[in-house]
Amino acid sequence: MKKVYFACSIRGGRDDAEIYGNLVTVVKKYAEVLTEIFADKKLTVAGMDKPAGDIWSNDVRWIGQADALIAEVTNPSLGVGYEIAKAQEMGKPILCLFRPEGERKLSAMIAGSPSATIFEYSTPTSAEHAISTFLSTIRSRQTT
Repeated sequence: MKKVYFACSIRGGRDDAEIYGNLVTVVKKYAEVLTEIFADKKLTVAGMDKPAGDIWSNDVRWIGQADALIAEVTNPSLGVGYEIAKAQEMGKPILCLFRPEGERKLSAMIAGSPSATIFEYSTPTSAEHAISTFLSTIRSRQTT
């Protein structure tokens, strides 16, 4: 089964936690989500109760184990940007999901990246086709 690192804002704001959870539910139809905890509504802007170095080590390890990275990028987050850059550095396929609402603009560094596929969506359900199509184009690192 394919493995996905799901990235979303944690310390940058948890206003979209319910949406993150719904997106993870969609991704789980097609792949194992290594970072399902990130979408948990119980997780606050304080993040995980671990030292920063441990969080960094775990996240980089998970990115390395993943076949792809899917990031919800509507709420700007330094951590998500870093994770996207790490995935790009490791040669991982990247899907960025963005909800264009009101005055929100996607970062030019994300929008202009030749390594990322960008998909604008309005609801997690409307993102499902993009997620399933993206995941169908990548290969699992595991042999079955």
